[in-house]
Amino acid sequence: MEPLNKLTADGACRTVFSNDVSFASFYNAAIFEGKQIIHPERLVRYENDISFLINDSKRAEDKKRRRDIVVKTDVDGVCCLFSIEHQSTIDKNMVIRCGNYEMLEYLKQLKNKKLKRLVPQVIIVFYTGDKKWNTPLELNDYFDIPEELKEYVNDWKIKVVDVKEIDTSKIKDEQTRYFIEAIQEMYKGNFEGLHRRIKMNRDNFIYAAIITGSLDLIKDLPEGDEIDMCEGMERMAEGFRSEGRKQGILVGRNEGRKEGKLEEKRSTLKEQLIIKLGAVSSRLEEQLTNASLEKLNVLTRNIFDITSEEDVLRIIH
Repeated sequence: MEPLNKLTADGACRTVFSNDVSFASFYNAAIFEGKQIIHPERLVRYENDISFLINDSKRAEDKKRRRDIVVKTDVDGVCCLFSIEHQSTIDKNMVIRCGNYEMLEYLKQLKNKKLKRLVPQVIIVFYTGDKKWNTPLELNDYFDIPEELKEYVNDWKIKVVDVKEIDTSKIKDEQTRYFIEAIQEMYKGNFEGLHRRIKMNRDNFIYAAIITGSLDLIKDLPEGDEIDMCEGMERMAEGFRSEGRKQGILVGRNEGRKEGKLEEKRSTLKEQLIIKLGAVSSRLEEQLTNASLEKLNVLTRNIFDITSEEDVLRIIH
């Protein structure tokens, strides 16, 4: 596990749902309306580095993709793959990204001679941003399709679960429920609501604060594996009583969100560059890490014109 002081929103999400109980509780609530279809004791972590060799007349490109969390389990005796892809920002290309993940996995499975049937996949896009998800959920939403062709154009759909809209009463595991509710209350600025999480896992509270950018909430957090939220929030309430402290919370939250969005943009651009160029050198990775948000935005606008690393470096240097 990454040190808490270095965790991004993506890292926080991966850490929480690396716990089998949390993964199963979340999935059962989000997909199966709270029915206990996925059982934590039957989950197996699945290696999700997907490499697929594409041959063309110019070169062979090794395309690599990694989904955030993938597990293998059975449903009614049928082996299935379930994954969570975390998003802290809205990605208008999410349908295509998820379709790419799934298709590369199926191509990988085809190479496994031991498989008699392909293993079906389900991907949840777990969205933790502060805005409402407002981009396509189906591939056909990207097209203008003539009426005569609609039944012939293949579609691809994604399931987006917005943390702000989850019905937490359907989450069986108490600590997973507290984690989701803490995120919801932090976005609402409802510190009284946080009191109701009587005994909450301390790390999960920190992860919720990282995801929402509410970093001021964890400065004076009591020590221990679990925290008494009444006691902890009483301590923090002392600071909230002054207007200046309230402003500090807003600034801390905004700074946290900005850093999360910058990291998300770097990650998305790196994926796009791998698709365009086949690979990304360590030198270019370093330049992307050090580039300002303004430079990354310029690179995003010019991504379709990129043909070499030199093109990228000219933009972000």
